[in-house]
Amino acid sequence: QVQLVESGGGLVQAGGSLRLSCAASGGTLNSYSAGWFRRAPGKDREFVAGISWSGGGIYYADSVKGRFIISRDNAKNTVYLQMNSLKPEDTAVYYCARARIGTFGRSSGLYDVWGQGTQVTVSS
Repeated sequence: QVQLVESGGGLVQAGGSLRLSCAASGGTLNSYSAGWFRRAPGKDREFVAGISWSGGGIYYADSVKGRFIISRDNAKNTVYLQMNSLKPEDTAVYYCARARIGTFGRSSGLYDVWGQGTQVTVSS
């Protein structure tokens, strides 16, 4: 059974950068769209970015557009989220997810495999 493992979270000052990775084991991310979501304290989970299986299609939430970059390396079975110009309001647990085969979009309902999350904390 496929498992997704996120890494790269941590504590960073406002204006700094982090790069999150999401590696698949026991299965594949190839041929599947993937996404990053986040949940801030006291808030609902929200979509951050999504990428199609080929990398040719990409979505971003308006709140991160121009600052975050999603990418994938299918040879490494890994999806990345480069986060630049971080703000305190980016503080959250970040989750990667694999979409159901043939689907791609912003809705969490399209994703059926989730990682355990990695904490990102941005200090002011």
